[in-house]
Amino acid sequence: MRQIVLDTETTGLESASHYVIEIGCVELVNRRLTGNNYHQYVRPEREVGDSINIHGISDEFLQSKPRFAEIAGDFLEYLRGADELVIHNASFDIGFLNKELERNKVPVTDLRKAFGILDTLALAKRMHPGQKNNLDALCKRHGINNAHRDLHGALLDAEILADVYLAMTGGQTSLSLGSSEEESQSRTGIRRLPAERRPLKVVRAEGAELEAHRQCLARVDKKSGGGCLWRDELPATDS
Repeated sequence: MRQIVLDTETTGLESASHYVIEIGCVELVNRRLTGNNYHQYVRPEREVGDSINIHGISDEFLQSKPRFAEIAGDFLEYLRGADELVIHNASFDIGFLNKELERNKVPVTDLRKAFGILDTLALAKRMHPGQKNNLDALCKRHGINNAHRDLHGALLDAEILADVYLAMTGGQTSLSLGSSEEESQSRTGIRRLPAERRPLKVVRAEGAELEAHRQCLARVDKKSGGGCLWRDELPATDS
């Protein structure tokens, strides 16, 4: 499965009157970072204004950068083949990107129709109702180091979000039952496996082991009045 973790920086909050100035993307294939990232600054049709206090990107810096129309093809080519876009507060970034595609008359004008979208903000709200669920709060909750994040940056935030997403969806990360939340958070983290590692050996049950398992499931099925669904997952017996 190919997922693209995506973030943008903009000149403001309303896509009708503001513009994308930075796009950052991080590629995950089967939940592993590939290093095949995409990063592009974009020269907007207006000044950045007060938004410079958020991202630190100046008008002078953007003067030498390409317009969105010039990078749209490469951007969409990078996204091509992705199963899912992973975005924090997806409606904001998708709204801005769709508006840029529409302004520049790019054939793909709705990324929601072209790709699956996973909104990590919505996911976080389901997992942690009533709590802060911005990126900084999620980093603290899941033990992700974001000390280097002084200002917002699209590629940096995408890289951090990739770590947060993997931590959020990685299942239980600590067996320390009964410990405090702070202690659990301090031990929670991501250990990346090297891309060149040998695949794990899969040892499958067969023969007497499978038969013993069938007998056990038959007893469960009898006790539950025919409610044992796992029996359907067993391989067929040789006959």
